[in-house]
Parts: sequence; C-alpha cells; structure tokens
Amino acid sequence: MTYASSSLLALGAALCSNLRKTEFAPLLILLCGLLSPSCSSVTENQAAATQIDAADFNQQVRSFLQTEVTAHVADIKSLDPPPDRVLGALTTGEFSWGSFMRALGVYSESFGTRRIAGRDVPEMIGKMAHIELSHGGKTWAQLYAGMALQSFGTDLNHNALWQGMTAQQREEYRKLLDPARFYDEKTHTLIHLPENYFGVAARIAAIDYQLGLNKDRTALDDLLNRAAKQFTDGALFADDALPTGRYDRYSNEYARAIYDAAELAGRQDIVKAVAPSLVEQMKLWWDLLSEDGYGYSWGRSLGAISYMDTLEIAAFLGQHPEFRPAPLSQLAAAYYAAWSWLQNDFNGQTHLLSVFAFGRGDYGYITKEREWQQTTTFFGKVINSHQKFMEALEREGVKNFPSRPTLPDVARFQYFRNGPGRKFGVWVVRQDHLHFALPFVTGPKAATSDYEPVPNGFPGIATPVEKIYPCLVPFLELDGGKTIAAADGADEIKPAADGKSVTVVWRRWVVPDTKAGDFVDEDLVSEVTWTLHGNSLRRVESLTSFQPLNVHRLWLAIPSRYDHLETSDLEDSRIDRLVSEEKTLEVQVKNSDILLEISVYATGNDPLGRGDRGPLRLHLILQTKSFSLTPTVPKRWELSLTTQ
Repeated sequence: MTYASSSLLALGAALCSNLRKTEFAPLLILLCGLLSPSCSSVTENQAAATQIDAADFNQQVRSFLQTEVTAHVADIKSLDPPPDRVLGALTTGEFSWGSFMRALGVYSESFGTRRIAGRDVPEMIGKMAHIELSHGGKTWAQLYAGMALQSFGTDLNHNALWQGMTAQQREEYRKLLDPARFYDEKTHTLIHLPENYFGVAARIAAIDYQLGLNKDRTALDDLLNRAAKQFTDGALFADDALPTGRYDRYSNEYARAIYDAAELAGRQDIVKAVAPSLVEQMKLWWDLLSEDGYGYSWGRSLGAISYMDTLEIAAFLGQHPEFRPAPLSQLAAAYYAAWSWLQNDFNGQTHLLSVFAFGRGDYGYITKEREWQQTTTFFGKVINSHQKFMEALEREGVKNFPSRPTLPDVARFQYFRNGPGRKFGVWVVRQDHLHFALPFVTGPKAATSDYEPVPNGFPGIATPVEKIYPCLVPFLELDGGKTIAAADGADEIKPAADGKSVTVVWRRWVVPDTKAGDFVDEDLVSEVTWTLHGNSLRRVESLTSFQPLNVHRLWLAIPSRYDHLETSDLEDSRIDRLVSEEKTLEVQVKNSDILLEISVYATGNDPLGRGDRGPLRLHLILQTKSFSLTPTVPKRWELSLTTQ
C-alpha cells in the first residue's frame, strides 16, 4: 500500500512521458524538448547513433569562439581603468585578467590575427599584465600570462607582444612571471597552497627559461626536481595535501603539468619518471568517464571544469599516443560529448557559462567575482585544446567519429596509497547501464560531502558541493556532544578479486569539519561492505565497540537528483522510491539491529540542494536518536539501492 507521495515534476516532463506512448511520438518529442529537459535521454540516444564530421565540428567550434570572444572584447571599452564588469559579470576575482590574457593569446595564434573587434590584441594583453600585477596576481594568473606571451613566439626579438611593450611594461611582465610570488626557492615549499601548484610553478619556470626571461638553469632544475618529487619517488597518483590523502582530478592535471614542464625544459629523466603515472592515470580517467564526457565526479573541481578537463586530456593524448587508454576516434567522441555539454551550458544571451544557475553548487573559492574568469578560462582551455586535438585528428586521418564514446565494462579497485597507515583509493564500476565511482579519499576538511565514500554516478544519487553533511556515511553523535564519522580514507580496504564488492574498515574516526588528517580513537570499529548485485548496490555496516558506548544520534542522508517520492510497504518492509521521469531509485533498509526513522527533505535552492551539475531536489534522511553498544557485540544494518 502506498502511503506517502510528493512530486515536483514539471508539466513538460509529464507531457513528454505521455507523448512517448502515442503514435505521434516522433513529432511530439520535438515539442516536449522545448518544454522540458526530461526528453534529453531520447535526444542523447539519437545522438549516440550519429557520426560527427571532424571538419564540420571544427568549423562549429571555431565559429562559436569567434562570436563569443569578439563579444567579450567588444564590451571592454577601456583598460585604464579596467572595467569592474564585462557583459554584466564581475572581473574582480582571482585570475580574471590573466585568464583572458591566455584566451586572447591563444586565440590570436589559432586564428592568425592580431585584432579582435577592432582592438589590438598584443596591446590589450600588455595592459592586462599591469592589471594582474597591481591586483597581486599569482599562480594561474602567472601561468596564463606566460602562455599568452608564448602564443606570439618563443623568440622575444620577434614576439609581437614583447616588442610592443615599453621597458616598464616588460619589467612588469617579468615580475608577473616570477614563480617566487608563491614558491619559496630557499625552502623548496609552496606558500600556503596545495601540492598541485608545484605543477603550476614548474610550468611557469619552464616557460621563463624557454623565453630567456630567466637564464638560471640550476634554479629551474631545483624547482623541477621538487615539483616532480611524488612521481620520482614512485607514486602513481599525487596526494594534493600530503600526507592527508587528498586524491582527486588534480592528480591527473598535476602529472600532465610536470610532464609538460619537463619536456619544455629538456628533462628527460623527469619525463620518464612521470610516464608510468600518466599511463595509470589515463586508464583511471577513462574508467571514470561518463558517456557525456564527465570525468572525476568527486573533489574540488566539479561541473563545467570536469568537462573542460576532458578537452584538455584528449588534446594531451592526441599529442602523446603512448598514454592513450582508447583509440583516437573514441577520444574524439569523448571530446565531442564534453564540448556538447559545455556548449549547452553556455548562455548565448549573456555570453557566459551558467556557473550560478539554480541548483548548481560551487566550491567557496568560486565567487560571483570570478564568474567572468570561469567563462574566459573556458575560452582559453577550448581554444588551446581544440587546435591541438584537431591537428591530431588530421595527422592520423580521423575524418569522422561517434558522437558518444563506447565505454567498456569495468569493475575494479584502484589504490591511490596502499602502504602503512591510512589507505586511499576508488572503486569503479561500469556494468550495462550502471556506472559509478566510490572514492575513499580526504577533502579539505574532515568528512567533506563530495569526498565521502558515495557511489557517485549511481542513478539518482549525487552529493551537495563542499558541505559537512553525512552523505551515505553515518554521523554518530556520542554522549558529551562529540560527532564522529567513518570517512577520509580507511584503515583497511579489501576489494574482491572480481571487482564486484569492497570491504572497508575504520578503527580511527574523524570529527566532521575539523582539520583533515586528524583522527580519533573511540574503541569503536565500523566495517562496511559494498556489494553489486545486478542493478542493486548493497551497503552492509557493522558497528562494534570495545567498551560500553551510548550513541545519542546516528543519521545519514541520501541526496537525490530525483524529484518525486513514493513510499510503500512490502511484506512489512518499507520501500522508498525516488522517481524522476522514467527513472527510479529504490531505497530499502534491511536486517537492521537499530530502528531507523526515515523522512524526506525537499531542498529548493538551499545550499544542501546544490549539486555539481544541477539541483538535488529530495534527500532521504535516515536516523535513530538513541541506542547503546555492548562491548564486542556488533550492531548490523543493511541499506539497498536499486535502480529501475
């Protein structure tokens, strides 16, 4: 008997669902596509059967870039003083002008022009360097400024940008390209930055040396040696916050950055040392990749940036076939899928990416002041990637490719660190229509939502961005008010040989919202086994205490992209069905030694309802308000997730 129901389905979604059953479906699906995104699966399936002409695609992208970059340049009436807004978006955030410098430089190189919207590009870039320097520009702003200068040639005696600057402007540009702005050469340390910024520093230093702005080879080699240390020490994946275990998409970007810098600097020893990492990281990226071009589904750079990653990775693999996890035509399909998402996300009326759209979550550093920067970074990444990737397609004779990649089945566990101490890794599964990644890693703070062990990509499930929130990980409030969670890596990780399950043990716990890497011991052990059974994923947890322990409250949430809830009883067992369009996520608690209350939370545009690519409309909340643990007597409960 169904006894609870709530729905947020839009008219368009309902209309599409009904029209698909009629004889007029082909015509009416087109109509419902104008009314609701609920028909997107139909159009995606149709697109998946098509072949893309490489030359036509190239022209499409170039036409888009010409239109949009021109619109942004045309809206900048003067750079003295610089405008606070361009096309209505604030320009006052970090990297804003440096990002546009890079976009303009690579645009000038790719399109063979020094003028955009009647403006002299080298002159604009020179003035923007002054703006970035006066704003204290560092890291990415510096790298993008270096790449902009590179775009006009490596011989500064014939470099239009360099030759067009005054002596004072050149001196300012030199200062802007100094890695010492965030790297301490004496201590070989970054100044309050994550490890991946060693890759940024290495690329800046290599560009400086290539252009002759710095002739100190010893200093360059010292920096490259330090930047590559994780890889030269044998690591295949880079921890972005040593030694806490923060493994995310920056690991892949970091390896590519070190490889590029080493190639530019002629350091073949580092090139060889990083190569094994790139082989493994590209295999993992391909296993993580979704059909729409989305890569890493956890960590600090989510949403549009992950699609841009796919463009950059595909371009890198176009230049370096030895690291390819798939044929070039399949990489082209992934590239096209990612581009399609980004183009669809782009608002042609505002000329901006939809960074702050309803239900879209962003990390705290992506402020409104950086809205313009996010779009201009998109331009720069696309132009640079597209030129390189199209050259690879032409060089290898790929004239057409599928609109969606054909991705192989996978069921495996990839360790990031499996030595003494805390273990880190990710369980990746792609079986038929199921595809998810369940990471065991650490975020910026303990128990950060998008670093928790959640099956990211399992139909209907997603996490709010950068929140301290129990996403499929119980938070336990103990007597005295302390809250603990089994998260941030694990003490043991035991994957099954067939890749269909993984068992994880926590003896040391974290206190949510405290410093990452700090653990507490409560004489309490959590053992969790995740198992795949057909279209169901089961999570079985046992809690064993070695002293009398009162748990004041246990609670966890299952955040969902779906917007309709149906609850029913089947043989005295409660089943909650989260529904959206024709998809269903069925949630059931089984064999529980603790009594769990289940409720639903409708988020609206609350921060907990903001996901990486759209709203998380409904959350199922499971909790129990009081229970006791008897020493060595475990309490066990099972959660089943089924997609239909």
